Amino acid sequence: MTISLERRGQTHILRAYQRVPLAQADVFTFFAEVANLERITPPELEFHLLTPPPITMQAGTLIEFRLQLFKIPFRWLTRICSWNPPHEFVDEQLRGPYRLWHHTHRFVADGRGTRLEDEVYYRLPCFPWGESVHPWVGWQLLRIFTFRRHTIARLLGGGEHGPECGITGSAAS
Repeated sequence: MTISLERRGQTHILRAYQRVPLAQADVFTFFAEVANLERITPPELEFHLLTPPPITMQAGTLIEFRLQLFKIPFRWLTRICSWNPPHEFVDEQLRGPYRLWHHTHRFVADGRGTRLEDEVYYRLPCFPWGESVHPWVGWQLLRIFTFRRHTIARLLGGGEHGPECGITGSAAS
């Protein structure tokens, strides 16, 4: 897996790539089950779904959950704004800690399994003062996506080492 951070003006971009040795449809099905988000989120974030099950994933689906960072709880409301099984879906934050959060999840069959591609465009609140905390926010996002990498490899298979693994960029970018 590779994780990178970059910045374009006020917008930060996180990209993460990982390959798993499963069919595209199977990998998409795993990510389409909202309860699996809790499984791939670090436990110290105390992620809890607030939207009652069953949750039918499709364009327009609203999902609310609760998290906490350093014992500070917050709620997050997201909308699935694009749904294209088994290739990709996009969620965007409607209410939460970011001024912008737009997360594209892609699933690309490549003959050796499926390549998972995450692309997150985000902006911090209170620009330009909010940028002063980006080194910490970027570090947290790298840590969260690294946890995801290890958990996905454990749950879905695939190596955690090799040329497609690693972290590039920096939280300060």
